Amino acid sequence: MSRKFYGLLKGKKGVIFGALNEYSLAWQIALRIYGEGGKFILTNAPVALRIGNIEELSGQCGDAPIIPANVMNDGDMENLFEAARDQFGGIDFILHSVGRSENIQKKRPYEDLRYDWYLRTLDISAISLHRAIHFALPALNDDASIVSLSYIGAQRVFSEYSDMGDAKALLEAITRSFGARLGERGIRVNTVSQSPTRTTAGKGIKSFEAMYEFADNVSPLGNASAEECAGYVITLLSDLTRKVTMQNLFHDGGFSKMGMNEEVMMMLGLVEEGDKKKKKKK
Repeated sequence: MSRKFYGLLKGKKGVIFGALNEYSLAWQIALRIYGEGGKFILTNAPVALRIGNIEELSGQCGDAPIIPANVMNDGDMENLFEAARDQFGGIDFILHSVGRSENIQKKRPYEDLRYDWYLRTLDISAISLHRAIHFALPALNDDASIVSLSYIGAQRVFSEYSDMGDAKALLEAITRSFGARLGERGIRVNTVSQSPTRTTAGKGIKSFEAMYEFADNVSPLGNASAEECAGYVITLLSDLTRKVTMQNLFHDGGFSKMGMNEEVMMMLGLVEEGDKKKKKKK
């Protein structure tokens, strides 16, 4: 699908966390930011940079600088934003697309988490946003925009989402707390709660395909793709949304407002195909 660009981020500079490969939300958002005229530094953990192909993304985005940074390391984060300040003078946006749970990867049930892994989940997936904003403050321009990616598992229980649900709830709390404090500088802080998306991280969750299919059937518009997520995030980074802050914004085809529909009842065997057709005729 060809993309239309509108120059919404012309002249804006920022930092993008979490691009790993073409399946990453951050990868697709980076391409869209570049197409809209934005410039940025790409960053990820050193180990992620070794297994991903971020150099390819950099080449597609005007040879964007790549700076390794462990989001749990204060020194790395401080150095990252000092480099951003040296590169750009000041930055206008941060995209935070970071999340990882060893408990999920190692299939530990929620009632039997390893607590050292649990704390690491919270640190990587949520506290890293606090750390990023803290060290970014000297580099952030007034009226900047900060967007982090969340999931409805912060509000509702999805059994296989495990401790990531707790991490996303904390992420959204940090968003509100910083948004309230940075408003006097016109700086916006929001999260986007995206549909289940076939990213590398998403596909690591047990029963992900079942979650994906369920959401796709419940959502009136179907699941939002990574490319569609990129388009939505662009609006939040642009000057078109200068009075939107402290929000968790659902980008999920309507899933978050739905209860039950005929497609899901058919999946559960509660109605017949013919019943659905009859209902549509009324």
